[in-house]
Amino acid sequence: MSSLLNKFSVIIFAFLLSACTEKKPTTGVYMLLDTSGTYTKELKKAQQIIHYYLGTLGPGDSFAVARIDSGSFSEKDIIAKVTFDHRPSRANDQKRQFAATLSKFIDSVERSAYTDINGGLLLASEYLNETQANKKVVMIFSDMQEELPKGYKRDFSLSLTGYEVIALNVTKLRTDNQDPKLYMARMDRWQNRVEESGGKWRMVNDLEREDSLKL
Repeated sequence: MSSLLNKFSVIIFAFLLSACTEKKPTTGVYMLLDTSGTYTKELKKAQQIIHYYLGTLGPGDSFAVARIDSGSFSEKDIIAKVTFDHRPSRANDQKRQFAATLSKFIDSVERSAYTDINGGLLLASEYLNETQANKKVVMIFSDMQEELPKGYKRDFSLSLTGYEVIALNVTKLRTDNQDPKLYMARMDRWQNRVEESGGKWRMVNDLEREDSLKL
């Protein structure tokens, strides 16, 4: 009987040990901000969304925000990045610092002449792969009109298997109002680009609906 109890105790101990050491699934979010032309006027809306995710992401989750400019495949375009600490007090300090950094950027943002969305997507995927997050989400706050400087090539393949790409606040251009088919064709191209790369595509234009922002 004692031998049976000892075996049972070992099994219970092993189960408790595995439960303690088992890692909680984590989420990685990378948000790209369009800083071209008049779209900079929309960035206050982006700031509200960023505050929402600062409030919902938890310990071990990662969050990064970067600007989309003329050449977005560059670490210098990352405005703020963080992996939240498991200590609540430390995590709260990280969130306050993150929010302050974003606020300073938005208040002094300089407009970009071009919009390298593909370069931003590539940088986002590299960053999120390094976090080893279980769930990976790239958000693109943009009108989704890509314009590249002369000589830039963006015909590379993307690897987005296991990713969700969410286009946020996709405002319509003047030409879209003149011919709505241009808007629909642009969205189709990006959806095909993401899905052919293995990712999932979603659009969210109603930013007032909190349920649509849930990950």
